[in-house]
Amino acid sequence: MHSSMLHWPDEVLRRAAWTNSPAGGQRTFAKLLVTMTACGLLYGAAMGSYGAVAGSTHWPLQMLYSAAKVPLLLGATFAISLPSFYVLNALFGLGSDFAVALRSLLATQVGFTILLVSFAPLTLFWYASDTGYEQALVVNGIMFAAASLGSQRLLRSYYRPLIAHRPRHRRMLWVWTGLYALVAIQMAWLLRPFIGSPHNPVTFFRPEAWDNAYLKLWELIVRVLW
Repeated sequence: MHSSMLHWPDEVLRRAAWTNSPAGGQRTFAKLLVTMTACGLLYGAAMGSYGAVAGSTHWPLQMLYSAAKVPLLLGATFAISLPSFYVLNALFGLGSDFAVALRSLLATQVGFTILLVSFAPLTLFWYASDTGYEQALVVNGIMFAAASLGSQRLLRSYYRPLIAHRPRHRRMLWVWTGLYALVAIQMAWLLRPFIGSPHNPVTFFRPEAWDNAYLKLWELIVRVLW
């Protein structure tokens, strides 16, 4: 518990004892929250820097907005998904384990942001290589998907004692993954733009925020690939 802040990300990825221990209480929560926020801010700033190579004169403001939005996206998605997950755990007779499950989910959320910020140099390299806006959207989607896959491995590591105690927790992992993904996609659509088109004014939200995110995502993929 006396480790340097610079060591916290490594300790989360290695599942150090303090990351999933009830003994730390509010201090453990604060360390995880600081780590998640810092990593989210850094990757958000990298996302928002697209305008610097795409000819936008307002890219510093977009960087600032994007830096704020990534922690907001992750925190809001987690908070919205959690009540439903708690109820489902209770229905399946796993309510008594929920405190441990919650700490595991939170530590994994932090691990996701650590993985995400590790991809920031790749995102910046792509921006420097190709200034296409839709391609930039797809590349950032790939970075989020890769971080999600890595965090799933971390989540299974954190959940291993729970699964050994009650195998039903294995199914709940899939429930959490699906629930979180559904909320995250729509929340990301609501909070856009994260990258910022150089042809549009910089805004924190877009007017058509409540469109169907899943339909728009499919249309984007079709345009880029075909």
